[in-house]
Amino acid sequence: MESPSLVPFLLHVAGAAALLIWAVRLVRTGVERAFAVQLRRWLRHSARRPIIAAGSGVVVALLLQSSTAVAMLAANFTAAGTLAAPVALAILLGADVGSALVVQILMLRSDWLVPLLLLGGVSLFLRGRAKMTRQGGRILIGIALIFVSLAMIRDATEPLRDSAGLMTAMRYLGGDVVTAFLIGAVFAWAVHSSVAAVLLCVTFAAQGLMPVTVAAAMVLGANLGGSVIAWMLTVGAATEARRVILGNLLLRGGGAVLALAGLGLILPLLEQLGAAPARQLVNLHLAFNLAVAAIGLPLRGPLLAALGHLLREPEAPVTLERQSALDPAALARPEQALACAAREILHMGEEVEVMLRHVHRLYRQWDDGIAAAIREKEQAVDRMHFQTKLYLARLTRDARDEEIAQRALHLADMAAHLEAAGDAVSRVMLGLAQRLATENLAFSEAGRQELEDFHDRVLSNAQAALSVLMTLNPDAARALVEEKERVREVEQALQRSHLERLREGRHESIETSNIHQETLRALKLTNTSFTMVAYPILAETGDLLASRLSSSAR
Repeated sequence: MESPSLVPFLLHVAGAAALLIWAVRLVRTGVERAFAVQLRRWLRHSARRPIIAAGSGVVVALLLQSSTAVAMLAANFTAAGTLAAPVALAILLGADVGSALVVQILMLRSDWLVPLLLLGGVSLFLRGRAKMTRQGGRILIGIALIFVSLAMIRDATEPLRDSAGLMTAMRYLGGDVVTAFLIGAVFAWAVHSSVAAVLLCVTFAAQGLMPVTVAAAMVLGANLGGSVIAWMLTVGAATEARRVILGNLLLRGGGAVLALAGLGLILPLLEQLGAAPARQLVNLHLAFNLAVAAIGLPLRGPLLAALGHLLREPEAPVTLERQSALDPAALARPEQALACAAREILHMGEEVEVMLRHVHRLYRQWDDGIAAAIREKEQAVDRMHFQTKLYLARLTRDARDEEIAQRALHLADMAAHLEAAGDAVSRVMLGLAQRLATENLAFSEAGRQELEDFHDRVLSNAQAALSVLMTLNPDAARALVEEKERVREVEQALQRSHLERLREGRHESIETSNIHQETLRALKLTNTSFTMVAYPILAETGDLLASRLSSSAR
């Protein structure tokens, strides 16, 4: 290739690669926003048999187009005690297979598919009113853009087929598959997507720009890089969650290293996996992950037991006391003082979210240590609320700007609502869980499952509320308020379901009736309290009318 054409070529390839990475994330974002609660519930319900757990991982990874996203969900459930480590590892092994199937699907080419997806996606996103409809449009647009980005890469690299310099470089990599393997691993880690990395390698190979040997090594490297992502994201997680992630890293990443060592034996078999290089590579990617899952599922127990000796709970380190964000010196600068108050309120929300995440474990088995920790956090939240009120009162007393006073009032309201959520968790739900243990009562299986599903929905909304509080994103705020209405409908449906079990005369439902209903009400109150952080944002953008959401807002 002549040097004058180098810069345009690099711009085209870089732009196409960037579009590919962004499109993959666009699909994942749409699925998470539309089906987050359902996917979380599905994963938690998959604990019956390893094969069911692995199948759930396959399906959720197909929808999210990311095994890393599934790994993070499973790690969170494991840390919270709602998912056993062997089940979580089975889900991760299935998710790796699911991400390989995503590549198979996205390699399909059809000239009429892209305009159809774009037309349907844009129509749904612009004209849809329901959250599911709009996010469905986002998903279709993302899939269409993936196909567009792959076509851009093919077009941009077409002139390279006759490049002598490129062929020389590829011949070198063909003799140094370790370097090719590491390039694939680093690229998958850098873009946080093994799907995007494998698609890029396969596209280059299909264009004749990369020998199959080099591409196969890079695909195996992408599997290592993909498994490293979740491990790096959970470095500070609970030990049990890190065991699961490290187990998947050893199985998938270690398997990729072993496959690289035996690449000379694998290459002669590639012709049996397909006629064209692209088909051989995507089938190799799928066959590798299927083999890892088949080997890993029986080895989960021994592997996790061995990792249990390697990863132990660390001794409590020396910690420095957290200083309040409420800086008195900032009161002379109202904008900075408001930022200080917002930081303190965000920390309040984080503390209440931690309380909410752990309280449901006490409904299964009472634990004095967890209960004491929740009460201690509730006292800390009360102190932060009181100090924040005083801080904002001092600010409004000295502030002459009406806008500053109004923003301070909104922050004070947020703090009050979060404090109410903390009370609902620590005083109501904690008391109900203790009563359940003291009186030796147990929910019916259906009732317990309903409460756990509802708790998970509220926890998901609480986390979304903290994100809204941090980003002040109007779209996310609107989605949060819309979900509040959905939670109210679900709570009413669950109350009716409970009454139906009472009419049937189920012994467990009768004994735990008050506890069941009061827990539902406490969870709904907690959800409402977290949702209130969105209202000042929507009022400011005009998305909120006096009594309801504006129907015209997008």
